[in-house]
Amino acid sequence: MEDKELEQRFVFRDILPEEAGQAVAIEQICFPPNEACSETMMRERIKKAPEFFLVAVDKETGRLAGFLNGIGTDETVFRDAFFTDAKLHDPNGGSVMLLGLDVLPEYRGQGLARTIMSRYLIREKERGRKRVVLTCLEDKVRMYEKMGFTDLGLSGSFWGGEEWHEMSCAPEGGQH
Repeated sequence: MEDKELEQRFVFRDILPEEAGQAVAIEQICFPPNEACSETMMRERIKKAPEFFLVAVDKETGRLAGFLNGIGTDETVFRDAFFTDAKLHDPNGGSVMLLGLDVLPEYRGQGLARTIMSRYLIREKERGRKRVVLTCLEDKVRMYEKMGFTDLGLSGSFWGGEEWHEMSCAPEGGQH
C-alpha cells in the first residue's frame, strides 16, 4: 500500500488514555509472553509518556491498528530497565529509546510499520532529538536497516531471555 493510501485509511496521532486497553491487547498479540510489556507497565508508560506513542487508528473501525512507543532520555545505550521503569523517562532527553513497534497481523504487509516509524522519526527530529535507539532480534535487523537504522551489533539487553541487536538512527533518517 502506498503512503497516500495509508494516509487515507489511518489517522496517526499520540495515544489517548482510554486506548491503554487496546495497546495492552495489541502488545500481547504482537510479542510472545517473555518479550511483551506487562499490562501494568504499558499503562504506566501511557500515563507517563503519551506523547512518545504514535498510534495508527483505522478510520473505518476507530480502533488501533498498530503503534510505536518509546521514552526520552539523555542516555545513548539501551538497557533493559527502560522496559520496566517509566521513571527513567525524561521528556526533554536528547535520545528516544524505542520500546515496541506493534502492528496487528491483519494490517501487516501493507507498509504500516514503515509509515509509523517514518512519521515517528520526523516528529522526533522536529522535537530536537539527536538519536533514536531500539533493540531487535536478528531476523528484524534488515527491516530496521531499510527504515534507516544502523546495526551496532549485539546489545547488552537480554530482555525476555533473548539475544538482541542494538540499532541507532539519527531522526532525520541519517545513520548514527
